[in-house]
Amino acid sequence: MAPIPTPAAQPDDAPEAYVGLDATRAERLARERGWSSIRALPPGTIITMEYLTGRLNFEVDGETVTRCWQG
Repeated sequence: MAPIPTPAAQPDDAPEAYVGLDATRAERLARERGWSSIRALPPGTIITMEYLTGRLNFEVDGETVTRCWQG
């Protein structure tokens, strides 16, 4: 049986720090801080619950990040 791979470390970053920022600025900052994938979603979007290491999710209302979480 193949060994289970060790996931890469995620950036040492606080997702709540992005709440209230302009979505474009938040995405740029997240990439600078090492997030490999950023997903911006409108409020109430139905999404699957798979966890992806290195991904940061933004809920964006208008042009402002209203919620942020890892995975």
